[in-house]
Amino acid sequence: VQLQASGGGLVQAGDSLRLSCAASVSGRSFSSYVMGWFRQAPGKEREFVAAINSSGFRKDYIDSVKGRFTISRDNAKGTVYLQMNSLKPEDTAVYYCACRYGGSINSREYAFWGQGTQVTVSS
Repeated sequence: VQLQASGGGLVQAGDSLRLSCAASVSGRSFSSYVMGWFRQAPGKEREFVAAINSSGFRKDYIDSVKGRFTISRDNAKGTVYLQMNSLKPEDTAVYYCACRYGGSINSREYAFWGQGTQVTVSS
């Protein structure tokens, strides 16, 4: 499995960004994978941001992004998205997408990781 994240950038507080993560999988359908987004700010540990189950009907978010971020997926395109609205300086981090074959979206254990994309929010 290979994951390619994109869409990061430098924005001002209150702006929006949409991150994309294109997955290249073999042997199994992309729709079989639980997808997640994590982030790591400078000097901090990586933290969970959002997850979506294989069908796209179940989603989970960290409390600090609820109501501002939306995770979605297009199984036909093999891509997961993170729409980020009302961005805050504390959202500044490298954002990583990750995936796991099956399992609950409540688990934070992921088997495959992308390379990360930088999101910087200025005040």
